[in-house]
Amino acid sequence: MQGRLRSAGEVVHIDSGIDWVSSLLVEGAAGGMTYDAEDPLDVDNDAATTVRLVVEADQRPFPEEGAAVLTRGAWLCDDAVVFADACASGFALRVRPSGSELLVHARYRPTRQVRAASLVLRSRFHLIARAVLMQYPALWWAGVRGRAPLHVCALTTTSGVALLAGPGGVGKSTLLAREIQAGGTATCDNLAVSDGDEVFGVAEPIRSTSGSGRRAPHGRREMPWTTTRAASLRPERVVVVRLGSDSPATCVPTTGDVASRSLVTGTLMAGELRRYWAFAATLAAGTGLGPAQPEIKRVADRLATRLPCHVVTLSRGGQDTVSGLFADQLSESKQ
Repeated sequence: MQGRLRSAGEVVHIDSGIDWVSSLLVEGAAGGMTYDAEDPLDVDNDAATTVRLVVEADQRPFPEEGAAVLTRGAWLCDDAVVFADACASGFALRVRPSGSELLVHARYRPTRQVRAASLVLRSRFHLIARAVLMQYPALWWAGVRGRAPLHVCALTTTSGVALLAGPGGVGKSTLLAREIQAGGTATCDNLAVSDGDEVFGVAEPIRSTSGSGRRAPHGRREMPWTTTRAASLRPERVVVVRLGSDSPATCVPTTGDVASRSLVTGTLMAGELRRYWAFAATLAAGTGLGPAQPEIKRVADRLATRLPCHVVTLSRGGQDTVSGLFADQLSESKQ
């Protein structure tokens, strides 16, 4: 399978020589993969590709001759960082920057423990494998190019483009699903990168309690995008989402400091990124490229100081929408 998709502001070219891995990646692209010359992303040429993933059927380990150990299970060999088992996914990776591209070669070489876990916890294995192969390389290369990961969603509403911030479990994905059902568009479910001005979504399915697809953490299931996912959006306000009690939902202005703190802490707490921090640090150590750690605080501060900020406290079990319940309050921030 050969395909392309936009993710984290990067153009990812995928060449997979293993059928079941191809299916896994197509599922993770959530309808964003293109396959032929009639490419709506206009990325049907090698020059436009910025991340190139090759999944090899070869099960041999990557060469270690002359390698310098970076940390347990990772080494530097011929300007490439090699992971023996990236993020306990069962995939060995060889990651090498080459000019404007990041070249990623992957081989499935699971240990007995990883193979057993993949059979017992299949949904968990699929989530980790998709992250390691598709999401994490694009996230890291986006960081080299000045963008930081954020646990957010940028979406269009009748009151403009809102950037939903906050930790997992407070209702961001539910708000997203309702806005899409009402005709809105969004960059992602809850994983993106930003340079402080624009928000670029990471390709991923929507996860919701109303979904009917693959099982996801916390009682949710995946569901397909029912509209075209926006590759990027420029937010006009930051909306910090919190989950309250049975009281009616509220929306009040807040300070940039509160909004920035929510952007940073929500990102660092995100389960989707729990394995990413060590992955990114290993690549930064081995290649000498990009920041030593993702510049989340810098990007969050820029967003929160430039834009009006609100705190939205949702009612448990309510049917709140950004466009509906909060339209009047949010529109006041434009004045």
